[in-house]
Amino acid sequence: MDFQLTDDQKSLQEAARRFAQEQLPDLARKLEESCEPVPHDWLKRYADMGFLGINVAEKYGGLGLGNLEALLVVEEFAKISSAVAFPVFESCVGPVRAIEHFAPESLRERVIPRVCSGEAVVAVSMSEPDAGSALTDLRTNAKVVGDKVILNGTKRWCSGGGHADGYVVYCRFDDVPGAKGIGAVYVDKDTPGLSFGPQEQLMGFRGVPSSDLYFDNVELPLDAVIVPGGGFKKLMEAFDLERCGNATMSLGQASGALDDVLDYVQERKQFGRPIVEFQGVQIKLAEMKLRVEAARLLIHRAAKNAEDGMPSILDSSLAKCYANEISREVTGTAVQLMGGYGYSKEYPMERRLRDSWGWGIAGGAIDIQKVNIASAMVGRRFNQRAG
Repeated sequence: MDFQLTDDQKSLQEAARRFAQEQLPDLARKLEESCEPVPHDWLKRYADMGFLGINVAEKYGGLGLGNLEALLVVEEFAKISSAVAFPVFESCVGPVRAIEHFAPESLRERVIPRVCSGEAVVAVSMSEPDAGSALTDLRTNAKVVGDKVILNGTKRWCSGGGHADGYVVYCRFDDVPGAKGIGAVYVDKDTPGLSFGPQEQLMGFRGVPSSDLYFDNVELPLDAVIVPGGGFKKLMEAFDLERCGNATMSLGQASGALDDVLDYVQERKQFGRPIVEFQGVQIKLAEMKLRVEAARLLIHRAAKNAEDGMPSILDSSLAKCYANEISREVTGTAVQLMGGYGYSKEYPMERRLRDSWGWGIAGGAIDIQKVNIASAMVGRRFNQRAG
């Protein structure tokens, strides 16, 4: 068991940190103010630096590295803001990996290289008005008719909705009930019959657009089927990796907050001396450090145990649950230590606090992760529908 990063991993981490800290703070502020996503010219810069598709196979334009390497980069970007990190997240641990692992080769070749080159962003669309935590209740329907797939339904809370170039859409095939009917298809943004609702106005996640998706007799080719009906287990395997990405985005809010507040308390003076000299501040710093390091270890363990494959539901749920909880706590403490500077929109701390709450809702709420953990502990799934 080795807790040290390799020299190559350290070099990648340092390159990502230097790029993020030197290039991205101004962009993060602009995205926060405009609520617009990362522009395409910046995506090309990300791609040129090798930060898109880090763990995607080289034949599709990725670097061919492991999940841990991808998460190292995600954290460094997320320290700056969720918005600037989101394209990296989506290309490394999000829907692109589901396409790479499960889609027909023709779809892989059509979509993945464009993501890795910064030409396209792909989002995942899972939730519906009546299907969030109870995902197997989803109603968006795909029917195979001859050489076409006809898609109808409504999706909610799609991060990237209206702005992403393509969507991995969870749907029910041919009205088969329960998990046995669920699969996923890929839909290009400009496909006839696809439309979008207004942009959501959220507490945080500014720069990560979100909207409803509406499918009205959308016609898709057969090779747009990523996973056919009955493939729900495969989709959840891919989602276990996305949980690790969510955890890392959450961790980035906390570790970025810790970095900033550590500088602040050594510079800020009250009663004639830097506030770091006060024991109460020292204790808070230590508690923040404990939580950040523990969350990072859980995330890295999940990634390492999976090597280049998919993490287990236990490892990924432990990592997500803990990172989500400590992110809220650490950013809250950082705001308190920085006082008015922490509460002011002139500084990034209050944004981190707002975003940290979002990551504990997105990708499966914290309490759902605890149910997953208990299920793994006793070796069976619990029926939440039982009275």
